[in-house]
Amino acid sequence: MGRMVMVDEKFCFEEETQLTVHKTSVFYRGDGFVVYNPKGELMLRFDSYYGPHGHPLPKDELVLMDATGNCLLTLIRKKPSLHQRWEGLLGEKAKNESPIFCVHRSSIIGRSNVVVDVYGDPSQEYHIDGSYPHRCCTIYNTSLESSSKEPMAEIKRKVDPSTHVMLGKDVFLLCLRPGFDSAFAMALVLILDQMFDDAEIDDDDTKEDPTHVALDSSS
Repeated sequence: MGRMVMVDEKFCFEEETQLTVHKTSVFYRGDGFVVYNPKGELMLRFDSYYGPHGHPLPKDELVLMDATGNCLLTLIRKKPSLHQRWEGLLGEKAKNESPIFCVHRSSIIGRSNVVVDVYGDPSQEYHIDGSYPHRCCTIYNTSLESSSKEPMAEIKRKVDPSTHVMLGKDVFLLCLRPGFDSAFAMALVLILDQMFDDAEIDDDDTKEDPTHVALDSSS
């Protein structure tokens, strides 16, 4: 399968890769995320209060940055929208700049999956199934022609390798298929975090969602 580059070639790994994601308010002002590569190096980050150059962000605007604070993607909530529609722009927000993808819930009634439309390529679409509050969901690349879907990334709970104890939901894994853009995948995580409230489930609930799909060669 070819590379799925949305942001930059450097965010696409040659092999299946697991990134560690921390949802935290310790390292940066406000609630945020920091993402580490398998070597433990800071790779991506997000601060809910301040974006690039320390500038305050509008309430319905998210900015995903690299380790040095450069803006990679700007995510904007569209209002009004019953389907919680978000659009992603490459780099910093600029006047008349066109979004490269949009994310929305498939239904406003009951539990629904999330659909990701890629602008400029009507045949390219992603579906996100599972439970983000449980940190157990899968990003699928879907084919409109064959009605097939292929898992490209997975969000799942992280287990401490030394104690074999499952960590809290503020530390989890973002598992990527080879060639899938990790910055794009993390942008989807940020949007899911806005769409779904962790308070919907018990903090002690470690039961995995039945829609969990492992990212292995047999998928």
